Amino acid sequence: MTINNSGNEQGPQSRLQQQIQQSSEQYQQQAYQQLANRFKPKPTYVKNLVGAFVVGGLISLIAQLILNLFKMGGLVQKDASTATVMIMVFLGAFLTGLGIYDNIGRFAGAGSIIPITGFANSIVAPALEFKREGFIFGVGARMFTIAGPVLVYGFVISVIIGLIAFFTL
Repeated sequence: MTINNSGNEQGPQSRLQQQIQQSSEQYQQQAYQQLANRFKPKPTYVKNLVGAFVVGGLISLIAQLILNLFKMGGLVQKDASTATVMIMVFLGAFLTGLGIYDNIGRFAGAGSIIPITGFANSIVAPALEFKREGFIFGVGARMFTIAGPVLVYGFVISVIIGLIAFFTL
């Protein structure tokens, strides 16, 4: 016989009951996991891949068409590229403000965040969550919560590289 924490003696009968109870609990957990796995939605890899490919391709196609229009209008490649990026960032921000880009993102996944429009979405989306707090403390303060560190370190590195290039050339 053994003595449990409360000072009572435990015989072989009570140990056997504890083991049976533990086995029963383990069996119930396993049965629950099997049942939960049956009803858990299966991932749709093919749908996700096709959605990302199609939407990413469409965004790139739209950007290429805009670039071609600017080049046909007489702009040189560098100026046409700059204008195209500006328009694509505006479209990404505008569609985010209308709530359309979120639906595109749900369908396309990574296909919507890779192009430059995804960058615009990452700046505008956090700001929209806090618009009730006003333009200064809500939108303005939250606008760069996600993209801010990327911008800051990008600017700092570009200044350092510019200084190195200036003093070594």
